Amino acid sequence: MDFFPCMLVLQVQRMQMNEDLLDLSKMFNAVKSLVRVPSVDPKYKIALLASKQDHCLVDLLHAWQDGKLPVQISSVISNHDRVGNTHVMRFLERHEIPYHYLSKSKEKNVEDEILGLVEDTNFLVLARYMQVLSGNFLKRYGKDVINIHHGLLPSFKGGNPSRQAGSVFQFPNSVLSFLCFYAFEAGVKLIGATTHFVTEELDGGPIIEQMVERVSHKDNLLSFIQKSENLEKQCLMKAIKSYCELRVLP
Repeated sequence: MDFFPCMLVLQVQRMQMNEDLLDLSKMFNAVKSLVRVPSVDPKYKIALLASKQDHCLVDLLHAWQDGKLPVQISSVISNHDRVGNTHVMRFLERHEIPYHYLSKSKEKNVEDEILGLVEDTNFLVLARYMQVLSGNFLKRYGKDVINIHHGLLPSFKGGNPSRQAGSVFQFPNSVLSFLCFYAFEAGVKLIGATTHFVTEELDGGPIIEQMVERVSHKDNLLSFIQKSENLEKQCLMKAIKSYCELRVLP
């Protein structure tokens, strides 16, 4: 294999690359053209939004701590009031990452509060945030919002996919447990997760990443939940990395 072209690329100055791509963008009337190297350039500043479930939030925090997530986490925002002496809160305090608990009430607009906290971020990540963001919020924020969905879109959109399939089972403790309970009872052979951009259409935004895993009669409800949570963590992590490396085209 001839590596000579690669060596030439490595020798080109960064400023020259930017200028050349800018010229190309003007030639073809492109909206924008840029070069970005996550290991060199300033990291994207993000905020993580989460509800009660911790698995995606904890996974992102630990990956960030280990240098595996090329972002700067400005804050964690939640509609769930986590008590102080928990592993999540101790982690945030140790790394001086602000935690904002925003309770929902008729007297205040939670979305206004969120916007005030994230105005200097580059994009948002919904790490199992179980609240629907309005079209007005998305327009006012004006930047990308990435969400993880516990299933394969476009099928079974929304928070209770098992209801759409006609399930009449007893609700377990969480939506994910409910989904896994339905899947377990139905005898499905594949479970999945989808990372997508948030739009005004519920769970209808462009898909960034999808992952699946095979299950069988050997699994029980607990192993179903564990596999589903692992898929969500992997799918969300991969999507964020791809986005930061400019390998995602909505």
